Amino acid sequence: MGSSGFPIDIVLFAMIAAFLVLRLRSILGRRTGYEPPPVARPASPGPIVEGRAVPVDAPKGRVVPEPASALGQTLAEMARVDRTFDPSRFLDGAEQAFRIIVVAYAKGDRATLEPLLGPEIFATFTDGIAAREAAGEVQTTEIRAIPEATITDAALRGALADITVRFVSDQISLTSDAAGRPVQGTDAVTELTDLWTFERNLAISDPTWRLVGAHSA
Repeated sequence: MGSSGFPIDIVLFAMIAAFLVLRLRSILGRRTGYEPPPVARPASPGPIVEGRAVPVDAPKGRVVPEPASALGQTLAEMARVDRTFDPSRFLDGAEQAFRIIVVAYAKGDRATLEPLLGPEIFATFTDGIAAREAAGEVQTTEIRAIPEATITDAALRGALADITVRFVSDQISLTSDAAGRPVQGTDAVTELTDLWTFERNLAISDPTWRLVGAHSA
């Protein structure tokens, strides 16, 4: 593109990024990642209540806890606090968030990451991006498939809800130095397992779920 040309590609990318964030908000309630060092989150048991049925007819590889289980009852309690909450719909949004955040982290796209992450993990992610940039390294990541997304934990403390999802994904992830030499990862498809924790205050109108913890299983 010449120096006098209008940067149409930048405008298009900005429009696409805005659409993805808005779509994510509408599905997840809104939100959720890639993995620099883990951000620890304290675990706490959720209350047991008489069960509202939690849908279990999820697609293959999408696992929602049984309603009668302690975990299923915690999710039912979240649905009692916020009647728009649905675990299956949450997993749809969580998977979209996983795809967006993993790729955004690889690209160093701070603008896409910031509205999807809690403050602490956003700082961790940006530190990782800055270190990579300072070293002149480039990361390329492609998600080929997510064969499994499973809710493994949930906690409700007052109106503050945490949900942990176990993602099994098939990825190509390779980091190269300034000369293009591989320094980490591989260009072969690798199966990775990650545990991501999303958080939301169910008592406020903002339906955003933010990623607040991420580590490899």
